[in-house]
Amino acid sequence: MKKKHQGSKVTAEEVIKSRRNKILDRRGWGELGVRLAGLILVFYILFSKVFIVCQLNGNAMFPSLKDGDLVFGFRLENEIQKDDLILYEMDREICVSRVVAKETDYVDMDEEGKLYVNGAVQSGEILYPTEPKELLKYPYHVPEGYIFVLGDYRTKASDSRDFGPLPEEAIKGKVITSVRRRGF
Repeated sequence: MKKKHQGSKVTAEEVIKSRRNKILDRRGWGELGVRLAGLILVFYILFSKVFIVCQLNGNAMFPSLKDGDLVFGFRLENEIQKDDLILYEMDREICVSRVVAKETDYVDMDEEGKLYVNGAVQSGEILYPTEPKELLKYPYHVPEGYIFVLGDYRTKASDSRDFGPLPEEAIKGKVITSVRRRGF
């Protein structure tokens, strides 16, 4: 390799090396762009087809979930069980409720605020009484292809007592976790 002296001209070797570095810089930016686009595509697929994330509005699921909590759901869950928390769409809004009865189950409520599913009292950790509302006649038989959902804050929640059973097609996902955004 030739040494440069002050005032001497740039050698051909240095010019070639400089051009090669510029080409590599462009190639590096191109590779970064391709990787970034691939990462964005992966996130889009994950959060439009596999997972769902929403912020909870209201206290219908209090104390399990609070207003402002971030809720993460899994869209590919096909087997919804009783007592699962699900995400569903109602009036263009994503809502969260607890599944208390599935198709062919009988749901009943008494004056004391007790919930019965297929004749068995459902107690669990629900702090609020379950009172019937005017829409449905109890005992209510859940039709095939539908589920019966209730909010945990039973005295304030809007749920199947207000809008009837929920079609299984309305389910957007099963809640897998939540992040408490208030009251840390």
